[in-house]
Amino acid sequence: MFSTPARARRLVAATTGALVVAGIAACSDDASGSDGGTGSGSGSDTDEITLTVATFNQFGYTDELLDQYESEHPGVTVELVTADTSEAARTNLTTKIAAGGEGLSDIEAIEVDWLPELMQYPDLFTDLTDPELEDRWLDWKVAQATTLDGQLLGYGTDIGPEAICYRQDLFADAGLPTDPAEVAELLGGDDATWEDYFAAGRDFVAASDVAWFDGAQPTYQGMVNQLESAYEDASTGDPLDLATNTAVQDLYDQVLTASVDDELSAGLEQWTADWDAAFQNDGFATMLCPAWMTGPIEERAGGVDGWNVADVFPGGGGNWGGSFLTVPASGANTEAATELAAWLTAPEQQTVAFENAGTFPSQIEAQSSDAVQNFTNPFFNEAPVGEVFTSRAEAIEGAPFKGANYFAIHQAVQDAILRVDVTQEQDADTSWEGAVESFNSLGLM
Repeated sequence: MFSTPARARRLVAATTGALVVAGIAACSDDASGSDGGTGSGSGSDTDEITLTVATFNQFGYTDELLDQYESEHPGVTVELVTADTSEAARTNLTTKIAAGGEGLSDIEAIEVDWLPELMQYPDLFTDLTDPELEDRWLDWKVAQATTLDGQLLGYGTDIGPEAICYRQDLFADAGLPTDPAEVAELLGGDDATWEDYFAAGRDFVAASDVAWFDGAQPTYQGMVNQLESAYEDASTGDPLDLATNTAVQDLYDQVLTASVDDELSAGLEQWTADWDAAFQNDGFATMLCPAWMTGPIEERAGGVDGWNVADVFPGGGGNWGGSFLTVPASGANTEAATELAAWLTAPEQQTVAFENAGTFPSQIEAQSSDAVQNFTNPFFNEAPVGEVFTSRAEAIEGAPFKGANYFAIHQAVQDAILRVDVTQEQDADTSWEGAVESFNSLGLM
């Protein structure tokens, strides 16, 4: 379907190193947001430049789409640098920023959960504020990438409105409804709760040898994203003591009770070889499904005919993920990179990206376009995914607060869940104590 240029666009992002906050802080004083080179955005019509775009997973930026930009911008070559996971991309980005920015791509994609820690150092990124682009995105999406003094660090790509993806063939084998509307009602309909979802899972596993969902970690992710401020005080940004954070511990206990005691979990960690294989081996029947997840599911479950999408989500609306395109200030062609980032996040291109990879647009115009509204996904049994994820997006009331320490605290809890559900090396109580110890070691209180 897509053209294949002679050059290879896909590179492999470096994955070594770790975030060194002190190093980032030190080099932020030396960073400059000015354009240090020439290109299509710097006034030169003759110089040829190459712009690199670092992403992870699937953003929907196909060869055909990038070829279109090059044809509209003579002299510009665009190369895509793709990391296998968001964590690999984050490690690569933060390591190179801590070293002064050398080796970063001209455009770096940043996932929303690790954006806050980088927003502490706005001088390391180009201010992308542009009055001509006002009102392009959902207000809460813009707010996520805006510093207190009004600097815009990233152009929004997608958002992650969540539905439930399920195997209708496995539902049929277990005597459960298979039609998406009936499945939505089975899971609680408009008033769906997490207990409704887990109760349906108990009915399923009683009639099947297959697990109900893939893992406790991703399930917890959907739950915690519904807390207004999970780990930090929204008014001050101060961390909440994990040892007394009953809201988080209640979710931890609930998901692990369902996963381990009720045996609903397949005990899988996402983005691993075992998780990949489970799509071909009837490993689980449902999973939390932000719009962008439809692409990875199809990629791994090729040849499996039973996948579908239900317009329902426990606890109401939920947003998981969503990313931004940033322009590191250390780049040689920041003006040209800003121009490309603006083009890639324009409604027209985000509509195409949704069609390519299921990345639901954060742009208001794109969301309401006929192309999005009428889009069906053949792999998901012709599910009207445009309508489904629009409905799920409308259920989102806003973005939860995620401050500078969100990622580190969240990782401590997710690691604790992994020790119980995946590696099974600890029980839930012991592993929670380990999460509290990890939190205390961060020195945030």
